[in-house]
Amino acid sequence: MPLVRLRVTADEDGNRALMNALLSIEGIEHVEEVGDLMPHMDDDDSSSAGLVDDASPGFHQLEIEAPNEEAVRRIHALVERAAEVLEGAIEIVDDDDDVI
Repeated sequence: MPLVRLRVTADEDGNRALMNALLSIEGIEHVEEVGDLMPHMDDDDSSSAGLVDDASPGFHQLEIEAPNEEAVRRIHALVERAAEVLEGAIEIVDDDDDVI
């Protein structure tokens, strides 16, 4: 099953609306908000030393399991429309963590 990863910058209501819209796509059974599971290896003398590791408020990471490539295309189309409506930003991330 293809896995689509999104980075969403929107308030909680916008993120919830996006997740519900994604679940309404035929064949989509799983939409999950995930945290940043990658440990950050900042040095003590790093410019980010002592800063909190969590992303800014309104930042969400979603994973969607799609049953096939047609569902992936539908996810991409929905995300493009949703970004305009949510007044936020949505990044589609491929398997290599590159933004599409």
